[in-house]
Amino acid sequence: MIQSPAIMYFSALSAALLLVAAPALANPATESVHTVEEGETLRGIANRAGVEPSVIAAVNGLVEPYDVQKGQKLAIPRQRVHTVKSGDTLGGLANRYGVAQSNLAVANNISEPYSLHVGQKLIIPAMITARIRPQAPRKVPYFRRPHDGPVMLGFGSGHDGIDIETGMGDMIRAAASGTVVFAAPEKTRFGRQVLIDHGNGWQTSYGHLSRITVSKGELVKVGERIGLSGDAGIATRPELHFEIRHNGRDIDPASKLPARGN
Repeated sequence: MIQSPAIMYFSALSAALLLVAAPALANPATESVHTVEEGETLRGIANRAGVEPSVIAAVNGLVEPYDVQKGQKLAIPRQRVHTVKSGDTLGGLANRYGVAQSNLAVANNISEPYSLHVGQKLIIPAMITARIRPQAPRKVPYFRRPHDGPVMLGFGSGHDGIDIETGMGDMIRAAASGTVVFAAPEKTRFGRQVLIDHGNGWQTSYGHLSRITVSKGELVKVGERIGLSGDAGIATRPELHFEIRHNGRDIDPASKLPARGN
């Protein structure tokens, strides 16, 4: 059916009015503070902003698994790129650009001893002036497996954790983000042990390490190396004795850890 000119005019006018009335969607690519919309994720926001998710998470005090909620305000750090030249050091670049060395390291996934190489491109996160209240710690941490080996001995019958089969010198990772509260030889059973406090009464323990690579008081992120596996203490082969505790009570790690391979 052929529409009359009048109908066509009013249809076009209505469409134009709808376009004018529709609110413009927020664009993280140009914002300094982004208000989370329904269905958005941190990774999606970061992709549109052109900023690494870990950088946005660090600035806003987000913890794993980096959940964001509608209405939450996120500071979006605008950033620059620096190409490393001969003689550049991470500390020197942090002073030059006026950013914390720790933020510079996080933004570029650089760990101690903070080695750089000529031609390397570094993200320089901008200083954040917006005051964003950090996300409150999760009541129950998001735990990941500290090592992907099979469980040799499970929880229960007087066994307060699980024993995980490892190779000598394998990397052992923090099962959740937190603060190291013990990192030293433990003479009665574990040889070398690390304890991490995750807040709200949650702690994890890592025993039989051949080497400890963190220090007491150090902040660690989930998945970060905290030591190397071994057979220290009463172990007869390389293994990791892993425990989860809540308010001093032992919790079966199998009830909190993802399935092996996930």
